[in-house]
Amino acid sequence: MTMDWHPLDTELNAWVAEGLTLSVWWRDDDAISATPQLETLAELSQVLGVPVHLAVIPRDANESLIDHVVHHATLIPVVHGWAHENHALPDEKKSEFRLHRPMNDILHDARAGLKRLQSQFGNRLCPMFVPPWNRIAPEVVQELPGLGYRIISTATPRKARNPAPGLEQINTHLDPIDWRGTRGLINADRLIAQTANLLRDRREGRTDNTEPFGVLTHHLVHDQDLWTFTEALLRRLLNGPGYAWVAPNEPTGEPE
Repeated sequence: MTMDWHPLDTELNAWVAEGLTLSVWWRDDDAISATPQLETLAELSQVLGVPVHLAVIPRDANESLIDHVVHHATLIPVVHGWAHENHALPDEKKSEFRLHRPMNDILHDARAGLKRLQSQFGNRLCPMFVPPWNRIAPEVVQELPGLGYRIISTATPRKARNPAPGLEQINTHLDPIDWRGTRGLINADRLIAQTANLLRDRREGRTDNTEPFGVLTHHLVHDQDLWTFTEALLRRLLNGPGYAWVAPNEPTGEPE
């Protein structure tokens, strides 16, 4: 696989010339158990020195995953919904936390996800909520701080830093998987150009450059091309103006 990094290198050089820095973070979704793919993810995280915010599906997380996370300090568990179940109508985009069922049921699942993973991971758990398919109703977002969450993470550049009092939005911005086609790597040159454009928007003030730039992966479906591209991209960002960002692990302070 050949990759033309020139567009991104040009943009990163502009960042350096202007004395700008870029906080970079890594989120990986859909963890349930320890697998060879998870071991590959953990090893790459250690090699790069970039922690992975591991979005764990609470209902299905098993003891092998807990043990794996305990032995890999660069894996930071966060809450990935409850069951990763679609409640949307057949003609709608998939979602678990939009208003397709009573609010009490939705909030019960969001609360249960946090409590179950707290019982499994203790203070290793970061109080970040990652809704499956990156979709969540604004009305649900407003309730997350009261459940104990401090961060909401979806996708694309955020519109506001704090969508609710006591809650910060930290999104992902680049997903290299061709979900609607091959389910492999999107054309690498296209991804490189997309990254350069996203960074240019930040540098020129069209999007919020205080938001950490998020790279999203899904270890369970990665082939070698996806691993290769992810490693090469993160190395380039970190060798330029980038530095690794880690979500603060604060007590939730949820009322009993």
